[in-house]
Amino acid sequence: MSGKLDLLLINPGSRSQVYQSLGKKLAAVENPVWAGLMATFCRVKGLSVDLIDAEAEELTPDQVAERVQHLKPTLAAVVVYGHQPSASTQIMTASGNVCTAIKQVVPAQKVLLVGGHVAALPERTLHEEAADYVAGGEGLHTMVQLVAALKTSRPDLSKVPGLWYRDNGHVCNTADTPLVGNLDVEMPGVAWDLFPMTKYRAHNWHCLDGLKRQPYAALYTTLGCPYHCTFCCIQAPFKSGEKAGGVKESTNSYRYWSPDNVIGQIEHLVKNHGVRNIKIADEMFVLNRKHVLGICDRIIERGYDLNIWAYTRVDTIKDGMLDTLKKAGVNWLAFGIEAGADRVRDNVDKSFSQQEVFDVIRKVQEAGISVIGNYIFGLPEDDLETMNATLDLAIDLNCEFGNFYSAMAYPGSPLYTMAVQQGVPLPEQWTGYSQHSRDCQPLPTKYLPARDVLKFRDEAFIKYYTQPRYLDMVQKRFGQETVDHIKEMTSHSLERHLVSGKLNVPATTLPETKATPAAPLVQLGTIKKSA
Repeated sequence: MSGKLDLLLINPGSRSQVYQSLGKKLAAVENPVWAGLMATFCRVKGLSVDLIDAEAEELTPDQVAERVQHLKPTLAAVVVYGHQPSASTQIMTASGNVCTAIKQVVPAQKVLLVGGHVAALPERTLHEEAADYVAGGEGLHTMVQLVAALKTSRPDLSKVPGLWYRDNGHVCNTADTPLVGNLDVEMPGVAWDLFPMTKYRAHNWHCLDGLKRQPYAALYTTLGCPYHCTFCCIQAPFKSGEKAGGVKESTNSYRYWSPDNVIGQIEHLVKNHGVRNIKIADEMFVLNRKHVLGICDRIIERGYDLNIWAYTRVDTIKDGMLDTLKKAGVNWLAFGIEAGADRVRDNVDKSFSQQEVFDVIRKVQEAGISVIGNYIFGLPEDDLETMNATLDLAIDLNCEFGNFYSAMAYPGSPLYTMAVQQGVPLPEQWTGYSQHSRDCQPLPTKYLPARDVLKFRDEAFIKYYTQPRYLDMVQKRFGQETVDHIKEMTSHSLERHLVSGKLNVPATTLPETKATPAAPLVQLGTIKKSA
């Protein structure tokens, strides 16, 4: 690379903090999709770009800082995104550590923080972290124009869109530009050449049928989600760009890459990296029939033998789609089932009937597609009875895999806004937003303290994966080796400071007895669905 490097993108490493012992072998190691997209966008705009994936290479913050010192970029951008939208908050601690390390080694290096979490809390991030700048939105135009400004003798930061910065001790910010519109032209895929592709591995459940977990890749085919689940923060980095583009605040943007573009990326992964295991990282992939089937038809035409998983909803699976999905190699679909009580789901704008859940899951399984059921304990309307109903639903459905979460008020979500307004205790450290960390601290509900929610979640996980009916199904579907793998997975014990009493949480959230509906513990109300 000739000349001075314009932009260095950094994916911070946080596996041990976020997953504890699960991070060594069980957790996926995923290519940072957003960092790869940003690299492509900036290259299209004429910038020279490099990338450090500290997560995949298991680099410490100090090691990252040493590489930054060697590369001497005009701008170092720490990209705060994880495996899914909510994961940006839980890696914020690691992201901040990287910024601090860079500034200690190279004080003059200009550092930008960009990503979902920082877009949700730009001013707070600028106050708390050792970064010179924060991107208050998607960050694409911000990075390009910030690099251009920094190359001048007297940078005019007021002309850089979507930027938060300090000026003589005062915090300033600029208006954003509209979101990138033509994804195929302006951001045509991920910069795969910048990734250490041999380092990535699939989720353990993605390969329960004995497939090797490497090589592996994740990619987007769409950006955003049109739905308004109150616990979700997916739209946080897009809101300022939506506003600049004249999109109503009550409307969520949803953008597509063309099927031809997507198949081009898949073809590159198959032919150049031998990838078979693919995650479609879209928040909602199975939604637009023409888009989904267009991609699937192109995969089928080329005869690729893929092992794909993607997100969907109970109410987006339509007749005539499942056979094509299966033929294209979509072997796993993840459903946000969330809760086993109608009033709990309704309260967070996830309204569909219990019977519809059973009907759709059975249709998917009959098509030969395995199901990941996602469940959340501790939503605002949850009490012990409704959480047990959620666990009972999970056991009755007996999906091939289940993800069990405790409800979190992720920055950028309506639940976070409501929790802050009502003074609900939130994690003291950003790692506390991780589902598997030692300091994990979920939300209390109207009727239960956070400690009880987390304890229930951890016990539910073990109960689900050790029940004979589940293990028998796994043995028949995948074989004894997979049963042994599940048993090894459940042998890992998570240390929980909240449950053990090591975490310092205000006593008001930890009553000795369960509060009753007549005397709610925390008044987390209902957020109405936007039009």
